[in-house]
Order: sequence, then structure tokens, then C-alpha cells
Amino acid sequence: MSEPKPPLDANAAALARVNLKLLQTFMLVAENRSFKEAADRACRSQSAISMQIKQLEDQLGARLFNRTTRDVKLTPEGSKLFASTQRGLQEVGIGLRNVQEALAIRRGQVALACAPTIASTHLPHILAEFERDYPGIKMLLSELKSADLYRVIEADAVDFGIGPISGDPDLDFEPLLDDPLHALIPMRMCPHNRRTITLAELSSLPLLHYHTSTLMGAMFEREAAARGIALNVRYRCIQAETLVAMAEAGIGAAILTQSIVRFADPNRSRVYKIVEPELVHRYGIVRRRGKELSPAAERLAQLIRVSLRQA
Repeated sequence: MSEPKPPLDANAAALARVNLKLLQTFMLVAENRSFKEAADRACRSQSAISMQIKQLEDQLGARLFNRTTRDVKLTPEGSKLFASTQRGLQEVGIGLRNVQEALAIRRGQVALACAPTIASTHLPHILAEFERDYPGIKMLLSELKSADLYRVIEADAVDFGIGPISGDPDLDFEPLLDDPLHALIPMRMCPHNRRTITLAELSSLPLLHYHTSTLMGAMFEREAAARGIALNVRYRCIQAETLVAMAEAGIGAAILTQSIVRFADPNRSRVYKIVEPELVHRYGIVRRRGKELSPAAERLAQLIRVSLRQA
């Protein structure tokens, strides 16, 4: 024989006597201070709304509204019910959102666009950790140069991106990583007994750097022009791997970020930080202006924030 169920507490017992649909109608009337407007919003007749309020008042044993030909006002009992119901609906809303977010995190999808520099250096361990923590989320990755990255973000084709910071007014930028520019110089061209090199000194070497269609390539040549420095540019490339390979082949000094040069072969080239001026390429999270991320995308974004800030 099963044990008897415990009796309901006073609040639960009161709630059991009330039809929740009647509470929704009550909130409509109270918020609009009008039976007519409440009826219009509920797409029901005014008499039906009045009947539901009467049923609720009968169930509670209290009058909830004082009605005149001009206005509808809450009684003291109605005001108490309105405040408590409002709090309750807010809590229910939070609970429903929490359930939806939990489900989205377990079986959602995230589309990410990423600049090649970050994709080849910082992103692999970030994605490995994310997939380990959220195995049910499907990841879609597009590795794109900055112009294409901005375009897919503006078109809402991805949730967000990781890329260079620019002044595009249609995008929101969240800076996370300052990546200083370095010169990767073949052994036969290396200055001795130092680890820095000025922009003026670089002008005497054959240079390899990013194409001016990229933000970093444009920034490098703009900084040189602003100082009246004429650069001896041999090749302009798109991929960092190409620049590294050419420098290690002895063709010239490659201009790269710190994230890339740390993977170069120390037996074939040396790394020099560029000074006078110090040049920095800044990366961060990029999203369409005003766009809110899904719960799954926000979890990935948070992991990226932590990782890049610690880099």
C-alpha cells in the first residue's frame, strides 16, 4: 500500500484553486487598465474578459478591480495579486529561458569565422576544449581573411568571428589580443647581438609582407609612408605560411605577428621585434552590431575571451 501524499501548503493549495488562464487575463486588464484594451490584445470579446475576471474574483473571494465608466483601478487586494503574479511570471520566464539555454547548449550549433593567424595558432586548443566540454554542439568553421570575415558577419552567415580590429561602423569589436609585429630574418641577413630592429633599418632589407588588401599589410606600409621610409618590398603574400617559407629560404625578411614567428625554424632564421615604432596588430571577437549570441555561441565566446587574454 502506497504512503499517503503530504498535504499541500497554503500557497500551493491557493494556487490549485486558481485557473492560470484567469491570472493571465487579470494581468492584461491590470496592465492596460481597461477591459476593452485587454479584450483587443487577447483577441476576445469584452464580455468574455469580464466573465473571466468575475470567475477569478469568485475563486479568490475578493474584488480585484474598481470599475467606473472612465477608468479601471486595482483594489488593495488586486494590487497585492498583481505584484505577486508579476514576480511569479518573471520567475517562470527565467526558468523557461534556463531550460531552453540548457537544451541549446547540449544540442545547438555555432558558426564561427576566424582569421588565419588565429585559426592556425590559438584556435585549435580552444576548439578542442570546447568540443570536450560540449560534445553535442555542432561546430562550423570558416577560415577567412579580414575582408571576407567582415562580410559574412555583416550578412549574419555566422554567429561571430575572431579577427582584426577595424573601424567598420556596422560591426561590434571586442579587443582581446595585442599581437606585436616582428621581422623573421634569414641567417645571412641577420643583425648581430640584438633582438630588435627599427622600421628604418628594415628598409635596407628585401622585405616580404602581407598584401595591402589585408589590414596588416596596409597598416605596415601606411606606417612606413607616414615616416617617409621607402620600403624594399620583394613579395606581398596572403598566407603567413608562405611568408615564413620564403624567409627561411633566404629570400628576404618577413613581417609577421608574434603568434606566427614563434613557430619558425630557429636554425634557418631569427626573430626581431620591430621598434621605432612598435607595431601591433589587434585581434578580438567581431559580431554584427547589436547581435545577441545564442547560449552555445556565448559559451564559445567566453572560452575565446579567457584564452586570448591569457595568451
